[in-house]
Amino acid sequence: MQLDYVTIEKQGQIAVVRFDRKANLNAFNEQLVLELTYVARGFHDDLETQAVVLAGAPNAFSAGFDLKATDGWPTETDDLKRRHRAYNGVRLCKAWEEMPQITIAAMERLAVGAGVAIALACDWRVLGNSAYLYVPEVKIGLNLQWGALPRLISLVGPARAKRITIMCEKMPAAQALDWGLVDELADDGKTVEKALEMAETAASMPAPTVRMVKQAVNATANALHASSVFADADQSQVTVAYAAAAAARKDFRGER
Repeated sequence: MQLDYVTIEKQGQIAVVRFDRKANLNAFNEQLVLELTYVARGFHDDLETQAVVLAGAPNAFSAGFDLKATDGWPTETDDLKRRHRAYNGVRLCKAWEEMPQITIAAMERLAVGAGVAIALACDWRVLGNSAYLYVPEVKIGLNLQWGALPRLISLVGPARAKRITIMCEKMPAAQALDWGLVDELADDGKTVEKALEMAETAASMPAPTVRMVKQAVNATANALHASSVFADADQSQVTVAYAAAAAARKDFRGER
């Protein structure tokens, strides 16, 4: 696959994957989703790389999924093709979650919606001191998808997960650290450096044991995840059609 938005830099046993659309605060479009999925799957059989840092643009990790990008989508009349497209984000996050390497998201400035979802699929998260997290899906009449909801609940518990998703409040870095959504804070512009420090420590450990322990932790923590979100993209196909949701998206676009 030709990579237009994603680059991979190898540093011995560590890889740095950067994605940057150079538009709309690095919001996702369909091509970026496909590229990051392809890159993640390329690491699944990689026995040389032991840790992967995922970084967005310097001015924004990601502003979520670009609503403007969906305006240009052709009207899909085939139900199977429409459903397949709806699950692209689910496949993306699953591909990152199932990578055998330790994965660390390095987030600058902001992580919104889909940006939070892919970060939750990583093992650890580093956030810039001035950055914030924001999950506005309910505000635009959508459920949190891409398999992100159970991952969020595992990290912060049900009450805080409800507050994050329903209240749609921007969460500053210190609160994100306190609530367990991120693992480290770093000076602005230095999140990749901090993530690389963590990656180097992880990569210095016996690789077979690290991979085994990661798989064991995920198997335990994620045991019920599939049963709770197997239809989250299908649910979005329903909620997106609500009149209240359409009105909410119109208002939201006017705010941006």
